[in-house]
Amino acid sequence: MATTVKITTVGNSAGIVLPKEVLSHMNVQKGDSLYVTQSRDGIHLVPYDEEFALQMEAAREVMRENRDVLRKLAE
Repeated sequence: MATTVKITTVGNSAGIVLPKEVLSHMNVQKGDSLYVTQSRDGIHLVPYDEEFALQMEAAREVMRENRDVLRKLAE
């Protein structure tokens, strides 16, 4: 599914309006939270998953604690 959305002003911030077809496809509705992640392919927008969020926080902690080791492995 590919669709174009425009960035609009929302108070002092900016936002996009997701068409109802996109919301339906994602199985979310007004008031739900979404999780935004960045990858080499771009930005991914997925329904918020508390378990996934906890796993991501654990991964961030491991990466912080082992920054030097991970940097060396990446060489």
